[in-house]
Amino acid sequence: MPDKLKIALLGCGVVGTQVARLLTEQADDLASRVGTPLELVGIAVRDLSVEREGVDPALLTTDAEALVAGADVVVEVMGGIEPPRALILRAIEHGASVVTANKALLAQDGPTLYAAADAAGVDLYFEAAVAGAIPIVRPVRESLAGDTVRRVLGIVNGTTNYVLDRMATDGLDLDQAVKEAQALGYAEADPTADVEGFDAAAKAAILASLAFHTRVSIDDVQREGITSLTADDVAWAAGTGHVIKLLAIAERNTGDDGTEGIQVRVHPALVPADHPLAGVRGAFNAVFIEAEAAGELMFYGRGAGGAPTASAVLGDVVSVARHRVLGGRGPVESSYADLPVLPAEAARTRYQVRLEVADQPGVLAQVAAVLAEHGVSIEAVRQTPAPDEHVARLLITTHAASERALAGTVEAIAGLDVVRAVVSVLRVEGA
Repeated sequence: MPDKLKIALLGCGVVGTQVARLLTEQADDLASRVGTPLELVGIAVRDLSVEREGVDPALLTTDAEALVAGADVVVEVMGGIEPPRALILRAIEHGASVVTANKALLAQDGPTLYAAADAAGVDLYFEAAVAGAIPIVRPVRESLAGDTVRRVLGIVNGTTNYVLDRMATDGLDLDQAVKEAQALGYAEADPTADVEGFDAAAKAAILASLAFHTRVSIDDVQREGITSLTADDVAWAAGTGHVIKLLAIAERNTGDDGTEGIQVRVHPALVPADHPLAGVRGAFNAVFIEAEAAGELMFYGRGAGGAPTASAVLGDVVSVARHRVLGGRGPVESSYADLPVLPAEAARTRYQVRLEVADQPGVLAQVAAVLAEHGVSIEAVRQTPAPDEHVARLLITTHAASERALAGTVEAIAGLDVVRAVVSVLRVEGA
């Protein structure tokens, strides 16, 4: 048994500061859980002049390469692609186990890291990369390893969930809600990664890879953000018994040629008010899983923040440290299924389409004819008056059909002379 394990920390931002604090404050408990003391030997930062409250300045260094070369466990919470990728590979080359929270790197180039760790016989853990403190990576790749996952449906970005919740509860428009999220520290000064769905897409790729034993990169994820949503969209959703959520969806599907594959997408969707995900409020996250034997499972909790994310990081540190003390390894990449990733058009979903049309006889018949031509059936239609007496509002909910058929249907409807405007098109999920 080693006298101690040397821990190197890469990054000392919001999460890194909390990781350093927990390693120090809980040193005795962590030693008891692992079987030997964990010593934080250094923290790699870009700028030594920045004051970091509660962090011993003597631990800080700008020489990240030298730091990882002498560590037993390397914890990476820097974010971004480079230099984290090079540093992680360097750490693995020197025989260190790695814990990372870097969703972007894993979603873009995870296989390179998995292969390097496997060849070196070390662990690569990344619970904190998806949904913060919520234990979701370990359940999917370990607890459900003997089951067949059919679908993963998740709210995996706390910023957008907070924004949409504020739009729903207080009628704020998107810009107001984003500014409020920024003031509270939920959103960055540049919220693009959140509101355009990039963050959720990276997490969707990771979850899909684990759930379906297939390599999925962020480039395989159909992505649509929330920037086109209005307060009116949110109000209409409530009026039809739905809540709008930005969802990450990964599911088994069948392509046009009958081949089974998987489809991964991120987009705003209408969730029925009685679905468990509809009640996820504020900046919380939740992941809903449908598996053949286990049935329906839901994981819920804080998906971001320094302390919650650090909790997930420390859980991984304890696991990899135990393996170094007692022997053994954690799970390695499972990509044996190698299922094809189907194009976005293969997804089957339902649409809710809002139209402004001429208020005259025969309009609904024309719209219904277009739907029939494209093989899309109508589940429900609601008509309400508009301020202009010559215009009526139609709300059409379809039955499930392929994304290709639904998109073609909406385009054809927009071309009808009697249609003044296609106000919004939203998918319906979770029903």
